[in-house]
Amino acid sequence: MAKQKQDEGQTPKLTINDIARMAGVSKKTVSRVINRSPLLNQETRDKVEAIIRETGYVPNPQARALALGRNFLIGLIYDNPNVQMILSMQKGILEALHGTEFEMVIRPVDRGSNLVMDDIRSFVTRQRLFGVVILPPMSENDALARMLDEEGCRYVRMGSAVLDDAEHMVTSNDREAVAEAVRYLIAQGHRRIGLIAGPHGFRSAQERREGFELALAEAGISLPRSLVADGQYTFESGLSASESLLDLSPRPTAIFASNDEMAAGVLYAARLRGIAVPEELSIIGFDDTPVTTRVWPPLTTVRWPIVAMGRAAALKLIGTAIGEGADVNEPSHFSSTLIRRGSVAPPAAS
Repeated sequence: MAKQKQDEGQTPKLTINDIARMAGVSKKTVSRVINRSPLLNQETRDKVEAIIRETGYVPNPQARALALGRNFLIGLIYDNPNVQMILSMQKGILEALHGTEFEMVIRPVDRGSNLVMDDIRSFVTRQRLFGVVILPPMSENDALARMLDEEGCRYVRMGSAVLDDAEHMVTSNDREAVAEAVRYLIAQGHRRIGLIAGPHGFRSAQERREGFELALAEAGISLPRSLVADGQYTFESGLSASESLLDLSPRPTAIFASNDEMAAGVLYAARLRGIAVPEELSIIGFDDTPVTTRVWPPLTTVRWPIVAMGRAAALKLIGTAIGEGADVNEPSHFSSTLIRRGSVAPPAAS
């Protein structure tokens, strides 16, 4: 009845004081129920929650935030040129936040700035963030993790290797996944395989290069320095890096690019030179972003489950706050898998 009157505008909106009076408890006790404090016996908790359900009372989020000392905001902190990776991460986080009181705020930063730590500290304290998800390479900064601890801000670090306790990490198996991709090229008969590496200072770039080298070493295949080109995880850098590889004589029969944007750049460079893919050049990327199925031929790639990783990271942060019985045992490790499409074939006969 109370809820019906509220809907019809016949009575003022219920307050926390009203709920406390109906339950015969203090306002502080109701606040503890709403904020899921463990400092209550089950009988009191059940009584207050029953009245909340019966009346349709909706807690004031601003009041809750004041009680918690934090807003219902999850920050996404990044310094990463891979736009599609950032969009996919946002999608995963938003999936986790859907239907909750939480919202996402994003904060690009410049990791090369002397003020980057001060900027992040100001962002966290000014927004009174409930927690943050940190993308590589910023996630690889241990000093940043310590600073967030000092500020009492929850955090989850994304990465290609374990950098922290499980509650603070979501990782992938980049090294093993790339090794599998290169083994696939070798099984097709390729021996002269080029690498477009990721940016210096990125742990993902290091892990992917080590996976590449591991597969070659297993097969007894050497890796001349001329077959390695540096990239920046962008289409333009993939196009530029592939030029140096395709100028070689003999040129590589296959190229592994450390992300899909760069792999698309390789495909474009091959098309400009009249090099048929996959008949004359095989290409593999990493990420499995939408671009892989929007080019011709569709790109073979390593599927990086970034949306699922983003969802898990957000749930690690908010799991204890979104309801009784919430499952906060989110996985900390996700496996990437090879997706075979049309950009790989056996090398042409010499």
